[in-house]
Amino acid sequence: MYPNARGSEELSILATFDPISQAAATVTTGWVSVANFHAFLAIVQTGVMGASATLDAKVQQAQDGSGTGVKDVTGKAILQIVKATGDNKQALINFKPEDLDNANGFAYVRLSLTVGVAASVISGTVLGVNPRYSSAEIFNQAAVVQAI
Repeated sequence: MYPNARGSEELSILATFDPISQAAATVTTGWVSVANFHAFLAIVQTGVMGASATLDAKVQQAQDGSGTGVKDVTGKAILQIVKATGDNKQALINFKPEDLDNANGFAYVRLSLTVGVAASVISGTVLGVNPRYSSAEIFNQAAVVQAI
């Protein structure tokens, strides 16, 4: 949109599930407010998946930062990634604040990753895209230590 803007002024790392060999279980990022961005992008990554392993990923919504009323965001889940074709792959989930149940006060999101069957190397990131009021850099999570 702005050809002279740096990527770090337009994108913010809001939440992550850092790369790990995750046993069969569901893991999630922390809750993120949707108030400061026009759009969001969840990035799901696999490394080497375990024998017959599966990976499901979806965006969930809540009414506050502690997860009150948690439920899935309609239409914001990937098709299951399976071991046979899923090693070292990525999936993207685009969503906007308008995709949430705004009428009932849902204003927070998180990324949920579910590993099935066998431990697999996975990671996930939620990016804020196009900040509403200022440079995206001020919204980066604390783990972001540099933007060059």
